[in-house]
Amino acid sequence: MRHFHRTSLHPDQVLATADEFFPTIGLRPSGQTARTRSFTGVVGTPEVMATLELSVRMEGGHYCFVEAHTDQMGESRLDRNVKKFFVQLHTQVDSRHSFAPAY
Repeated sequence: MRHFHRTSLHPDQVLATADEFFPTIGLRPSGQTARTRSFTGVVGTPEVMATLELSVRMEGGHYCFVEAHTDQMGESRLDRNVKKFFVQLHTQVDSRHSFAPAY
């Protein structure tokens, strides 16, 4: 599945947040470049290997475009955690924002 988010954070801040967030859910780094990160691991049950490819790029002057690709089908636990990661990025920009799931 493919997800994206635009933020006013610098790409280095986004990648540093990703490096802290994704290992807490069971993913381990499997590759990195200056503007990308790859993570693999088991997230949730059933225990199936999951892969996440994360990339950032500057867009429109002061915005950073964050794109995440997962190898999961449908709304997997990994996909929900990617959305939580985006909420964490949004909270870094606006500390008044809180996570309020509607399900």
